[in-house]
Amino acid sequence: MKMLLTLPLIFAFLTPSFVHAQTGDAPAKDAPAKLAGHSIHGEIFNEGPRQRAYLMGGTGKVHFPVTSKVAQVQEFFNQGVGQLHGFWFFEAERSFRHVAMLDPGCAMAYWGMAMANWENPTRAKGFLARAVELKKNAGRYEQMWIDGYADYLQGKGSDARQKKRNFIRSLEAIIQEFPDDVEAKAFLVVRLWQFKGELPISSHQAVDALLDQVFQANPLHPAHHYRIHLWDEEKRERGLGSAAKSGLSSPNIAHQWHMAAHIYSGLHRFADAAWEQEASARVDHSHMIHDRVLPDQIHNYAHAQEWLIRNLSHVGRANDAVALAKNLIELPHHPRFNVPEKKKGTGHYGRMRLFEVLERYELWHDVIALADTAYLEPTDDRQEQVKRLRLLGLAHANLGNRDKLHEVMAQLQNPQPDKKPATPEVTPAKEKEKVEKVEKDKKPAPVKKEVPNAQAAEALVELKAYDTLLQFKWDGLPSPSIKQQTEALEQFKKAKNIGQTRLARLYLKVDNKQAEDLARKAADSAKDEIQPLANLAYLLFECGKTKEAAETFERVRQISGHVDSLETPVFKRLEPLAKSLKLPADWRIPQAPAKDRGPCPPLDSLGPLYWHPAPAPSWKLTAENGPISSADFRGKPVIVIFYLGYGCLHCVQQLEKFGPRTKDFADAGISLLAISTDTADDLKKSLTQLKQGEKPAFPLISDAKLDVFKAYRVHDDFEQQPLHGTFLIDAQGLIRWQDISFEPFTDVAFLLKESQRLLRIPVSR
Repeated sequence: MKMLLTLPLIFAFLTPSFVHAQTGDAPAKDAPAKLAGHSIHGEIFNEGPRQRAYLMGGTGKVHFPVTSKVAQVQEFFNQGVGQLHGFWFFEAERSFRHVAMLDPGCAMAYWGMAMANWENPTRAKGFLARAVELKKNAGRYEQMWIDGYADYLQGKGSDARQKKRNFIRSLEAIIQEFPDDVEAKAFLVVRLWQFKGELPISSHQAVDALLDQVFQANPLHPAHHYRIHLWDEEKRERGLGSAAKSGLSSPNIAHQWHMAAHIYSGLHRFADAAWEQEASARVDHSHMIHDRVLPDQIHNYAHAQEWLIRNLSHVGRANDAVALAKNLIELPHHPRFNVPEKKKGTGHYGRMRLFEVLERYELWHDVIALADTAYLEPTDDRQEQVKRLRLLGLAHANLGNRDKLHEVMAQLQNPQPDKKPATPEVTPAKEKEKVEKVEKDKKPAPVKKEVPNAQAAEALVELKAYDTLLQFKWDGLPSPSIKQQTEALEQFKKAKNIGQTRLARLYLKVDNKQAEDLARKAADSAKDEIQPLANLAYLLFECGKTKEAAETFERVRQISGHVDSLETPVFKRLEPLAKSLKLPADWRIPQAPAKDRGPCPPLDSLGPLYWHPAPAPSWKLTAENGPISSADFRGKPVIVIFYLGYGCLHCVQQLEKFGPRTKDFADAGISLLAISTDTADDLKKSLTQLKQGEKPAFPLISDAKLDVFKAYRVHDDFEQQPLHGTFLIDAQGLIRWQDISFEPFTDVAFLLKESQRLLRIPVSR
């Protein structure tokens, strides 16, 4: 599809006068033309949140005085500082942008935006330059904060070490001049911790004494976050007090709950760690669903979730761990954030942890049931597919499905290179040159041999060992002799990925001592984790060591209060031991909260354990042929594109990319439509300018009042201008995927594939 554009229309749209910002000064008359959707204030404002903030509550009791005569500036600024303390940088920037919208002359608003981009120096420098320009409007206290950060960003000092030392001294100068100031002490602590690489902490006790002063003034200051970091790798017991208070200090900031898990996990208090991490997950999900924010826009969300899954596994919540790993997979992927191929973010961690939990808890039926679903389906990642095939092979082997095991082994027999070399473009001239060279040399061009995939070879070793054991059952042969079993076990020992607990069970009855030794090593190396300890109790009982088995089983029971199913194989195997001890069928012992934890709110009050998509706002607008509404598309998936009028050049390019793929989406059962900033008349004008056959095969709809743009948050509330947006709405009217940006989303192939993936996943929560 091609749209005919007149130059006057293009330039009318791209000039700075198109929008009037509510923050900062108006652009100069000779300012360069601005692309639609881009900030009028420059590139650094394109990224980050562009929808207004609101007073959330629960972001930390802090007070950081700033100069302003505008109502609510102080409240939003305090909120932003609390969010900084919780490393909630995306929302902190939103709060500070809101301050700038309320008071364009507030220098500290831009200091706050720079602080929210601590790990992005380019953006931080841009924001702080504006703060420096405006600092004449601020008092001495604020100017010291601005100058200290400006010197640090500008690189004053002979090297990185000196630069950081100077920044520390700038914070100390604020404390010396304002000795009662709490915020300077809190930020000094976190910088001392962050700079410890170049400036090692010589006395943790001295740094902790600074925090004592903070908490003496404000017992629930969010700097409990920093005390946890301070002692996490030094002496974790010293962080227990702050672990009990971190979440309570800022209950609406998920990371503050997550931080307690650093201490509890390090002390092997996995149940306490899992509680705090579940609180973190619930708070994040509440925010994501309410404010329609993509998951990996939240600092450390993916890390927090995958760590929660690990701790759920440690305490025996195997089914919950599987469900949460599946939920990570259900989250929308975005090429900027979390596609699995980038080996980071929720898209990567979801499948990684799902593989681990299914294998650890021997949930072989679940593996087979999920193998052809969106949760464990094949992907283009060769390395991950070897892991998938190995897991599927283990499932079939342990369920005695030898034919299916052979099918998996056959797929692993022909390994591909770990990385395929890029194929160079072959032109007729290059092909001719190649042929001439071969003829000249009188010998054929060398054929490169493929390098076998090492992981595939290792997986085959393990699966072949299982096949050796299974052949006696399948081929009608007598039970394998001890010698034959031992030979198979020698093959297992060569498999690098086989866990000690599973290997220990394989050795049972062949070499009980070896089985026991392996089980002990597994339990010792995973101290206080219930799965290897339960396995040890079972093996001791099977080896006839009933007294030690009973003692070990009692240790299992003491940490069994969170086991979510006794039907899981590792716990099911303990039934004979439990009966021999005359224990009830449900032998779990409920665990009371630890006395040093303090008050804990009900988890359900913090939000849902699992993420789920939010409903799309309904709308009624006008298309070229008359009224149209969201209800017309209910019952079928639809891609909704928000574009900035027929005069927006890169919007036209976006529609031109989607146009030819309309049939591909239709074949996948997905409709397309585009909502424009054009008036109904302009919409008709743009369509009449198109040549025959160039009109889009999907509706173009007018939203000149921007009501729907705003409802979908495709709007810069600070500069009062529309943005670009692309959404996948499913048949139930739920937003399954979104992109809101200063530029239109044009990766049509990605969106089609991602839409198909998401629509295969039912929404049941």
